[in-house]
Amino acid sequence: MIKHLKFILLLLILLAVTGCKDDPQRHINLAQWYAQKGLVDEAILEYREVTRLLPNDTKTMSREEYELLAKAHYRLALMYTKKDWWDYALKEAETSFELLPTREYYEILTLLKKRIQLRDSDS
Repeated sequence: MIKHLKFILLLLILLAVTGCKDDPQRHINLAQWYAQKGLVDEAILEYREVTRLLPNDTKTMSREEYELLAKAHYRLALMYTKKDWWDYALKEAETSFELLPTREYYEILTLLKKRIQLRDSDS
């Protein structure tokens, strides 16, 4: 436990010194680290920062930025499911699929729609 706290403290100091600045890829990497450690709220904040940093107009984005944005929305959907925020998860899954219609993004979208439908039928 102490080793984990020291590592987290070291990571935070490193981030404070170097900062994520305006690099969406660094925020994605940090978000993934948070998610792996079970720090869902922190991961959500970092994924949301990625969506904030990338241009609003997808026509001006590079392919890499476009894929990064879709990934951030997909990962946000996953994080929201961990908090049982199904409606938010669905919105993010829809966005990721609209940006990049892959099988993976379609599958989570379908699963979330079914989950919400079950929830609503139980009410």
